[in-house]
Parts: sequence; structure tokens; C-alpha cells
Amino acid sequence: MNGKFVNGKILSCLFAAVLLMNSAIVHAFDHQHSIFTQVLSDVVRLSPNKKQTRVDYALLNKQPEKLNQYLNALSSVKQSDYQLWTGDEQLSFLINAYNGFTLQLIHHNYAKFQSGKVESIKDLGSFFSSPWKKTFFTLLDDKHSLDDIEHNMIRIWFERPRIHTALVCAAVSCPPLRNEAFVADKLDQQLDDQMRQFLSDDQRNTINLRDNRVKLSAIFKWYGEDFEKGQQGFNSLNDLIKAYQTDIADDPQQLTWLQNRNYRISFLDYDWRLNDISTF
Repeated sequence: MNGKFVNGKILSCLFAAVLLMNSAIVHAFDHQHSIFTQVLSDVVRLSPNKKQTRVDYALLNKQPEKLNQYLNALSSVKQSDYQLWTGDEQLSFLINAYNGFTLQLIHHNYAKFQSGKVESIKDLGSFFSSPWKKTFFTLLDDKHSLDDIEHNMIRIWFERPRIHTALVCAAVSCPPLRNEAFVADKLDQQLDDQMRQFLSDDQRNTINLRDNRVKLSAIFKWYGEDFEKGQQGFNSLNDLIKAYQTDIADDPQQLTWLQNRNYRISFLDYDWRLNDISTF
């Protein structure tokens, strides 16, 4: 038998084996993010009015093993594997990564919060750099920061402005952290639910009939441009308000007032204190 033929056949078999191994790795990743859901269900607490959530960081600090296990699994995903996933699988992965690594950042600095040295995630930065620019984890084969996930990945790679109520940066005024992971097979429903819950919270987004204003969270000031690009039908914040008017309005009078669209939009101050259960 020709030696070149044999060698070529061996190389072909090896190549096929590598492809099978890579395929197995891709399919091995848990797109239900089950471990992260376990973490969230353990430490996330819902407010009595079911509009807000807080995190039991003391409990997380005592038992960080599951969170670390989950984040290690995220860090092991290769860019080449990620590219083979569906768009919703990719976006769910990145949202969960942002929220998960934010929890880890607080856990790593929890002693500072306990001692009173810091009160906010903002205090974890420095004069020269914000905490969101710290490169403290590996994702898709490279070192990254939380800002990388939000601004250089999600906001560029996806046209989903509702993600701004899914990314939770550990502050009291943030949208509620869900007690479950985001998953591809119900991602659109989860993002819609996040927006409805956030806009219905009258401490985060309010109507002032006397002042003729809708007062929105500062999040919509910082990222208002994402709601002006026609993405998912939003060309302005007015379109957002119209889409979720029944969630913002508390009664028929407010709803009629919103439907007339004779209002101005302003923005509320942001409470940067840690979203710990002690702030309920």
C-alpha cells in the first residue's frame, strides 16, 4: 500500500476526530445555565411589592463555590465555539456573564463593604479607572472587563435595547436581578418581563401629573440613543413609553394622560448604594 495514502488517511481520521471532539465540547456547554440559576435562586430576594430585588451578599460570601464553578465554565468557552451558537444562545451567555462576574466582583471585595470602607460598586474603582473597566476575568479567550461585555460586545453585536434592564451593576437603582439565568429558549420573554417589571416600579420610573412629566430611570438617559435607532421598533423613548404604557400607569387617568402623549421626559437621580438585602 502506498505510504502517502496511508499517512493521508491517518491525517484525515485525526482531523475528523478533532472535529468530533470540538463538536462535543460545543454541545457540552449547558445553555440552560443551570448552575447560575441555582446561585441566583439562593441569593436573590424579591421585595414585598414584587418590583425590586436585592442580593444576600453575606450568603454568597459564605458559599461562593457554585458561582465560581459557573464562571469557570464561562471562561472555558472558546471564541470558535461561541461563534457556532445561535444569536439567543450568545446573548444569554453574555448577559449572564455580565451579571455573574459583577457578583464575583462584589464577593471579592465584600470585606470592604462589611467594614464600611466602601458603600457602592463605584467605590471599587480608582481616580484613573472605573470598576467596570477592570480586566479581572477571562471570556472568549481573552482578558476582559464588564465594560467590554456591555459596550464592546452586547451593544455592538446585538440590536436589543431591552438588555439595559437585564444587565445589573449591583446598585440599588439598577433593574431587578432575576432569580434565574437568562436562557435562549425564552430570552425574548425574559427581556420583556424585565422591562415591564422595571418600568412598573414607581420608585424607578414615575408619572407626575402636576408637573406634566414622566420621570424615567437615569439608565434611559445614559443609553437613550439605543432606543432611537429603530431597533425592535423603538425610535424614541416615547415609543418605549407607548409600548409599556400599561405597566407605567397605575390607574386609568394616568393611562389616558400617557396616551395623549402631552408630557415631558426627565430623569431620576441614581442610587449607587450596593443592592444588598440591607437596603430593602
